[in-house]
Amino acid sequence: MSYVSGNLVTQSVISVTLSPALIVLNTTAEQTFTVNGLRVGDVVSINKPTTQAGLGIVGCRVSAANTLAITFSNNTGSSITPTAAQVYKVVVSRPDSVITDGNI
Repeated sequence: MSYVSGNLVTQSVISVTLSPALIVLNTTAEQTFTVNGLRVGDVVSINKPTTQAGLGIVGCRVSAANTLAITFSNNTGSSITPTAAQVYKVVVSRPDSVITDGNI
């Protein structure tokens, strides 16, 4: 088993206003949003500012340059639309060149 390790060049928290689309009942769905400055390879985590019963964020990633992809989960028997025009916090960690040497 090999390990990949490296350092972070930068880590920042950005605020983005998002209006996600409807998530149908009992499903997960990935939606993409333009967030300028994101790069493929950035590691992201996200915080939705409010809760909504049955709605969860189960993943996020940078799917392309300037594109944040968020996977929403709807665990109810009804469709849910995430609250419009909310300001989400996104933690962006940008690794430097990656070293693969078998050690952590």
